[in-house]
Amino acid sequence: MHELGIVYEVIKIVDQFVVENQLLKVEKIVLEIGELSQAIPRFIEECFPAAVADTPYETTALEIVSVPAVAVCKSCHNEYGLIEHRKICPSCLSEDFTLISGREFSIKEIAAY
Repeated sequence: MHELGIVYEVIKIVDQFVVENQLLKVEKIVLEIGELSQAIPRFIEECFPAAVADTPYETTALEIVSVPAVAVCKSCHNEYGLIEHRKICPSCLSEDFTLISGREFSIKEIAAY
């Protein structure tokens, strides 16, 4: 399960942010995770308590925002949900697309003071 390593890296980045900005407490970390990213949100949530145990982030809340996989058809330029439509454009049935979103994994927000 590589999600634990991912959570440790997120905490390392948050820790650098806290130090650089001389913050006292991190109340919440918000992550954006795309449907096609290599991270599974449920596993990230399950790993988080273990990763922050006995650290200053033990009481920090974790919020995950799911980013849908959206594509644009190269034939008719229709935007559609890639997973929902199984990679086939619902307008023209083409399978030729460009991915617009869905592979993201980012720290969207750090709520701290």
